[in-house]
Amino acid sequence: MPGPAADVEQTPFCDAEEALRVRAGGDGDSHGLEKPQARGQRRQQQDIIWRNVFLMSLLHLGALYSLLLIPKAKPLTLLWSYFCFLTTALGVTAGAHRLWSHRSYKAKLPLRIFLAAANSMAFQNDIFQWSRDHRAHHKYSETDADPHNSRRGFFFSHIGWLLVRKHPDVIEKGSKIDITDLLADPVVLFQRKYYKLTVVLMCFVVPTLVPWFIWGESLWNSYFLASILRYTISLNSTWLVNSAAHMYGNRPYDKHINPRQNPLVTLGTIGEGFHNYHHTFPFDYSASELGLNFNPTTWFIDFMCLLGLATDRKWATKPMIEARKARTGDGSA
Repeated sequence: MPGPAADVEQTPFCDAEEALRVRAGGDGDSHGLEKPQARGQRRQQQDIIWRNVFLMSLLHLGALYSLLLIPKAKPLTLLWSYFCFLTTALGVTAGAHRLWSHRSYKAKLPLRIFLAAANSMAFQNDIFQWSRDHRAHHKYSETDADPHNSRRGFFFSHIGWLLVRKHPDVIEKGSKIDITDLLADPVVLFQRKYYKLTVVLMCFVVPTLVPWFIWGESLWNSYFLASILRYTISLNSTWLVNSAAHMYGNRPYDKHINPRQNPLVTLGTIGEGFHNYHHTFPFDYSASELGLNFNPTTWFIDFMCLLGLATDRKWATKPMIEARKARTGDGSA
């Protein structure tokens, strides 16, 4: 049964057994890059990972080149690229974020499989690592243990955190995050085990081959538009939540924290820009107040509930929200 936050239990943030971390394996790659963490005893916070710098630069150059191909592509290819972008976004927002990181609703097996496949299309680390890091981000927000600490500046919180080795606090405190629920989900473990294969298929092969095989688009256009450009835009849209939505906007729910309400980020992330609300009520499946908000991810989850594929949505009650706004909000609407 759906229910308000008063009736639900939030995902715990207690210490996990070392054995559980071993079962899950070591950290995976970050977007196919070298792991941004210290090696051995050498844990310098600002060590630049030049391999990551090169690959990210190459990706963004490829995306810029892709813009030149838009006038030459068939309309169906552009529509397909946008569809892949929406699928990619749902794999992060409805999947890794609201389902697996915050347990703000429950999803049945077919929906979890779809969201895991969509998450592989997103290529932003596997569900296990994404969720663990996101829980650390909430528990240690704006500290050195926050993987993308916005107090270190816009560039760092946007992309820079992937280009340097992790701060020692990220590694130390992140290892203590409770991930037992993730280890109990066979879909999460399957995706983690076969992550590289699923990324190659979902992020690059499928988006490229569909336009070429079905309506005769060139492989060149398909690859650069449906894979490279779409992937680059989806990455930067997600990163804007870490950067812009922690720096620009109002704070109607809690003026004492950095996250803000940012409408532009909301548009690019299909509903993830209500960030002051989300950090105030992280258990809420909508990541925003229910109502006439632009939140396609919420609409998707609601539709899945109508189909019987999702249940047990959690949300903050209206009295709870109003009381919090009166107590800690900045007075804005």
